[in-house]
Amino acid sequence: MIDGVEIKKLKVMKDKRGFLMEMLRNDDEMFDTFGQVYMTGVKKGYAKAWHYHKGQIDRVTCVLGQALWVMYDARKNSPTYKEVQEVIMTDPTTSGEQVIVKVPIGVLHGFTAHNCDEARIVNVPNQKYDYEEPDELRYPWNSEEVNYKWPDEVKDGG
Repeated sequence: MIDGVEIKKLKVMKDKRGFLMEMLRNDDEMFDTFGQVYMTGVKKGYAKAWHYHKGQIDRVTCVLGQALWVMYDARKNSPTYKEVQEVIMTDPTTSGEQVIVKVPIGVLHGFTAHNCDEARIVNVPNQKYDYEEPDELRYPWNSEEVNYKWPDEVKDGG
């Protein structure tokens, strides 16, 4: 596991009407501050990758489909420098485990739809997006600097 990454199994309450899934509470260990909430999606065959933040901590969970969430530790002073970590995230209606992942500062990350046509992620970062000075540093989805090969079905980073 990459140093600083946290994964928490989510509580899903299901009944005949549907379900309720708690994603993040202000008394969770991985919660520190609130910046905003947003949702992003990716279609099968594409990867939304790679980027990292200098000050933002992401907390992500899948709310539609199934996502292959991938992290690469690019922090030179980290004990897990250059390690890769994959997490399969599923929505509450899909069989599998529902989790929230905390992505530390400096860890490259991205995702693709996994065994579905589209995956959607909700993120609750600790900072709001700054349109004037975005805290988002990017690498191409297929960068040779990142020691990771996306599944063969991924043909483009958009």
